[in-house]
Amino acid sequence: MRVGRRLSLAGRTSPRLGSDGVRVPADSIAAPPFPAKLLWINSGRLRMDQLRGAPVLIEFWDFCRANSIHTLPYMGAWHERYEPAGLQVIGVHASGFEPSADPEAVREAVERLGIRYPVVVDAELEIWSLYGNLGWPARYLFDREGMLFEYHYGEGAYAETELAIQELLGLEREVVPVRRPEDEPGALLIAQSPDVEGPYSGPYEAGAVWAVLDGTGVVTINERPIEVCQPGAYELIAHDRHTSGRLQLVLPDSVRCYAVCFTPGLPRG
Repeated sequence: MRVGRRLSLAGRTSPRLGSDGVRVPADSIAAPPFPAKLLWINSGRLRMDQLRGAPVLIEFWDFCRANSIHTLPYMGAWHERYEPAGLQVIGVHASGFEPSADPEAVREAVERLGIRYPVVVDAELEIWSLYGNLGWPARYLFDREGMLFEYHYGEGAYAETELAIQELLGLEREVVPVRRPEDEPGALLIAQSPDVEGPYSGPYEAGAVWAVLDGTGVVTINERPIEVCQPGAYELIAHDRHTSGRLQLVLPDSVRCYAVCFTPGLPRG
């Protein structure tokens, strides 16, 4: 059952900036409420109407997705930096794979990944539906009145998000340093091979190769062993730059592979 009106961003550009980079009037999109009776981790139930007076940063993520894993250090750093100044950071865990649909697995992943801010488990994608969300990860920043201030789909734009947080809080400071060369503003990334459902062996082009794995055992990647001990996204191969390679993935019967995923890399020098 849906609660409140749906936040729709289809076909929209940034609510803060026009195409020429000039600030446009404040947007009129209000944050949808969180449906009742969802599991909250690191916090009791939070309500958007009770968070008025503080900026709120929400990110949709999935612990089985490499792109979500890449954004977590920034979310954690913003929580640590700006929570004392009033920012409320909330992770909305919305599963895209069977292993991450188990609420207990989400709880264990939150602990394992060192996430300290509140996480709500959107097991039935109720919040996802209310937002009309388009993918993982997705960040939504709301102002003190609960109105949409800025949003971003996918990785990147970390400095832009942090500067928007500072604007809402009335602060000025250096932004969090980038964690990977691929995160540098303006970094050119080469398109990677498309993700493959289920196990895959064969040629690829990417900066890195990941797999969504569940079970316990040792998988072999190009004759190199990797131990699997919980569900999640496992980095199988990491390159310094975009690389054409060949993957040979061997799985024991005790490990299931739900997908092999490729992430982009920087061009070769």
